[in-house]
Amino acid sequence: MNIIILGAGRVGESVAESLVSEQNDITMIDMDPVRLRQLEERLDLRGVVGNGIQPSVLREAGAKDADMLIACAAADETNLVVCNVAHDLFNVPTTIARLRSPEFTEGEEDQQLSRTSFSVSHVICPEESVMRYIHQLISYPEALQVLEFADGRASLIAVRATHGGALVGHTIGEIRERFPQAEMRVVAIYRLDTEMEAAPQTRILAGDEVFLLADAQKIRYVLSAVHNIDKPVRRIMIAGGGKVGLRLARSLEGQCEVKILERDRTRCEYLASQLPSSMLILQGDGADEDLLEEENVGEMDMFLALTSDDEDNIMSAMLAKRLGAGRVLSLINRRAYADMMQGSTIDIAISPSQTVIGELLTHLRRGDVAVVHSLRRGAAEALEGIARGDVKTSKLVGRRVEEVKLPHGARFGGIVRGEGRGSEVLMPHHDVLIEDGDHIIIFIPHKRLVREVEKLFQVSATFFG
Repeated sequence: MNIIILGAGRVGESVAESLVSEQNDITMIDMDPVRLRQLEERLDLRGVVGNGIQPSVLREAGAKDADMLIACAAADETNLVVCNVAHDLFNVPTTIARLRSPEFTEGEEDQQLSRTSFSVSHVICPEESVMRYIHQLISYPEALQVLEFADGRASLIAVRATHGGALVGHTIGEIRERFPQAEMRVVAIYRLDTEMEAAPQTRILAGDEVFLLADAQKIRYVLSAVHNIDKPVRRIMIAGGGKVGLRLARSLEGQCEVKILERDRTRCEYLASQLPSSMLILQGDGADEDLLEEENVGEMDMFLALTSDDEDNIMSAMLAKRLGAGRVLSLINRRAYADMMQGSTIDIAISPSQTVIGELLTHLRRGDVAVVHSLRRGAAEALEGIARGDVKTSKLVGRRVEEVKLPHGARFGGIVRGEGRGSEVLMPHHDVLIEDGDHIIIFIPHKRLVREVEKLFQVSATFFG
């Protein structure tokens, strides 16, 4: 695809990095020539210096032949106008706007934007995505990652195998036998950042990162079967009262006791006006050891470092852990830092830009692809597609799981059959027959396999198996 990206900031860079790796033709527009030159040297893309609002700049970037424009400049109004110009003057079929304002979210407001003169096909909000992601981790404190499929009917959970836990020392086959009632599928195992074969004879060791897929309604039961259950998160300390910190605090009202540490006095006053009086807002530095001790950080079930400074987040999270906080999470923009910190003293490292990659990939995928989640900091994917057609027109419908030829390394995670409350989550045993309308979740360990998996969901009038 020919894709134009407006804005060479952190989100724009991460989006470009992900899309370039899939052999897309990427052109990036930004006002900073030095920044563009750096990205051109590191990534296989073309840079155009200028203001993306101007038609001449979009024309130079190849808007006439573009399949998609992703506007992720710093200002919402810039992104809205660029989408409008790209659609109306150059007929760019798909326009995606990164909007920070909570007034615009994927839903009714998004539809309104497409109906009005802005011509926005889809809205992404990194702060909202990060907030939802963290909220899931608070709900399931045993997990490293919680991802939803089929409108929340199925969940993919990543857990760390720990000494004394039910996973360690057992093969995948033995786990199935020990917990027959906990229907789940082990879709991937990573050991020291290396993927292990998820075969019945594979033995799980302490420290392994294990990805499990199960019915979302049975997640608690599955976690209790395979992991030492942590006590529910009731007390939280947030370092950083920015957009993510404020959104998260609002979402936790009535669920947890929340303390927020924020350096800026004016921001503290704003937070106090926006949040309930039951939440304690303190002016101070999250990396101040005396302040953390004074505010009893050691009694916190979870410490969240959510400022805009990577180094501050890393230091404050490590300090909170040393002072006794239960679990610590750090927001880390630089991907290299996030890779280094994951699984260290810091329990969970989140790269904000990676949380929105999945949303963008969903709009890029071919065939009847419903949801895409980026895993392992973008190296792998979990894709949900809808099987359409019949045995003559589909490579999936009317075939048993064992008859479907997946590319080497890709594997079935689960099948969701039916809609709404009447739907059921099926484990993809070898003899399960795939039906029209089934939502199929597939784990893809390498992005180079994505195109082959996409083809499975494309209906062909001439396909006869």
